Amino acid sequence: MNIPNEYISTAEDTADQVIRKLKHILPTVARLCLISTFLEDGLRMWFQWTEQREYMDMSWGCGKFLATVFVLVNLIGQLGGCVMVIIRYRVPIACGVLFFIVVLQTFAYSILWDLQFLFRNLALIGALLLVLAESRGEAKSLFAGVPSLGDNKPKNYLQLTGRILLAFMFITLIRFEFSFLQILMDILGSALMVLVTVGYKTKLSALILVLLLSTLNFYHNAWWNIPQYKPLRDFLKYDFFQTLSVVGGLLMIVYLGPGGVSMDEHKKRW
Repeated sequence: MNIPNEYISTAEDTADQVIRKLKHILPTVARLCLISTFLEDGLRMWFQWTEQREYMDMSWGCGKFLATVFVLVNLIGQLGGCVMVIIRYRVPIACGVLFFIVVLQTFAYSILWDLQFLFRNLALIGALLLVLAESRGEAKSLFAGVPSLGDNKPKNYLQLTGRILLAFMFITLIRFEFSFLQILMDILGSALMVLVTVGYKTKLSALILVLLLSTLNFYHNAWWNIPQYKPLRDFLKYDFFQTLSVVGGLLMIVYLGPGGVSMDEHKKRW
């Protein structure tokens, strides 16, 4: 009965060593991954300016002016928000702008009625909440060197909500294929996502999910292998960078830990 626990303990120790060695670059890598989908979409607005305007005008019949405003807001909001997150300048405002872009696109592209895209956008919001949590310093004590008696509750709840919303991404990756490998992937991924959501063995579970999700992303969404003239390339590219952003959210969990509202935290108090 103790053998599985020994393996888990060894895996946790190994994960802790990896996290310690990558501690200084982990938050930067996490933020880069997280903003990747916004950066890619913002650049697409720039390079496909005319096509994006025409698409919005045709879809909504809103006229050239409103279509131009929509594309401009997406371009400036996404690229500006990405720069602010990377340089850590007014991160709450940057996250608010990117959150607005996600909501705007959810309605503009009728994503609200497509569960797969809606779940992915919810996961993206979860990743943004984790960036917001990372930007919040620990609750400051009144005197230097004296620990604060209160928990940093806003940060804890941001981490909890972020963990829950990230789970929606994995729901979209579950494939109902009757092959041993696919069923194994579905069960393993779902179990790990539940552990991350409730905050149990959180860092280890999130790290394994990062490896699993990254592997699936490069395998299923290899957009670089598709010729530029094929529409499939854009669809795969969109999926690739959205998944990469969620990987960034998971890396942020690896860096921050689960926060105060989690089973891991309650175990310490027991």
